[in-house]
Amino acid sequence: MDFKTRLKNVYNSISSKPYSKLFFVGDNSNWVLSWEVKEVMNIARKLNIETCLSKNFGIINQSIFYASKYVLLDPKYFFYLSSINSKIAFSYFHGYPDSGESTALSCYKNLKKYHRRISRIQVSHSKMKNFVLDTKIDPNKVFLIPIAINPNFFKKQTPESKIKARKELGIPQQAVVIGSFQKDGVGMGEGSEPKLIKGPDIFIKTLEILKNKIPEIFVLLSGPARGYVINGLEKLNIPYKHIYLNHYPDIYKLFQCIDVYIIASREEGGPKAILESMISGIPLVTTRVGQAMDLVEHEKNAMMTPVEDAEGLAFYTEKILQDSSLKDKLISTGLLTAKLNTYSAHIPLWQSFFDGFVE
Repeated sequence: MDFKTRLKNVYNSISSKPYSKLFFVGDNSNWVLSWEVKEVMNIARKLNIETCLSKNFGIINQSIFYASKYVLLDPKYFFYLSSINSKIAFSYFHGYPDSGESTALSCYKNLKKYHRRISRIQVSHSKMKNFVLDTKIDPNKVFLIPIAINPNFFKKQTPESKIKARKELGIPQQAVVIGSFQKDGVGMGEGSEPKLIKGPDIFIKTLEILKNKIPEIFVLLSGPARGYVINGLEKLNIPYKHIYLNHYPDIYKLFQCIDVYIIASREEGGPKAILESMISGIPLVTTRVGQAMDLVEHEKNAMMTPVEDAEGLAFYTEKILQDSSLKDKLISTGLLTAKLNTYSAHIPLWQSFFDGFVE
């Protein structure tokens, strides 16, 4: 970090009473976590908390909220240097040590070792809450707050909006369009190496099954690092379009185009696509991961299968497309679920989180 930014952090820290400011440190990706930080900052401001978006070094005697658990990858740097006499909080959305990911294992080990230095952790679903509590951290430090939805970014799909959006994006009107807008490759580049916890291989197996049942199938992709899925679709000769968005709120346009959204992950913190689909009036088929296990009621607001069940994902997708009454029920109940999980609806949960963390 440059000296000017470091000096600014120090000034912002010492110019106010201790722990009276809330410093947010994002991940600089302009993707999901960056927007999540913006939303939580807005909630803090509504609670009359003074906030500051910053970088990590030079924050003294104040409260710091990091965008993700990756702060744990270098605890000596963060906890002993940049955060002297400061309170530390962060989100821990996903990353089980048995997943095979080295970063997940490192974060878990360091959480067990340093949890006494941590003031608050946000988890987004019940399984992750139990996982974090297994580290012997004080339960009063762990808060279950789902990753919410901003209803101002979305609108419910209508027959007219569907036709218009497909025309604008060059998607065949007669196609059955499956949506998948989640990053599922390693890194932020091309993504030819699959990030298996995100289930890109399961997604491709699901599409392979559906191809034989739905000749007019078409896949709409978004998000970074989708190379593995793109290669798989090309091998299957399934038509697709990949639209990478630089501005997250524009994702509403993509939901206007699709018929069903599929989540094939093995592990998730959210994903945001659960509530994004519901608030857009798009039927959802998902594995039992992340927030789905808490928010989804099978055959009521979405369809849910066990992890790695490509056959189940394909079966329920086809069922939705064939059963209009089921589709209508999923859409109407899903909209209610989404409205209960907006950022505004979660303000009381965040008020409890910040109480005692920010003075």
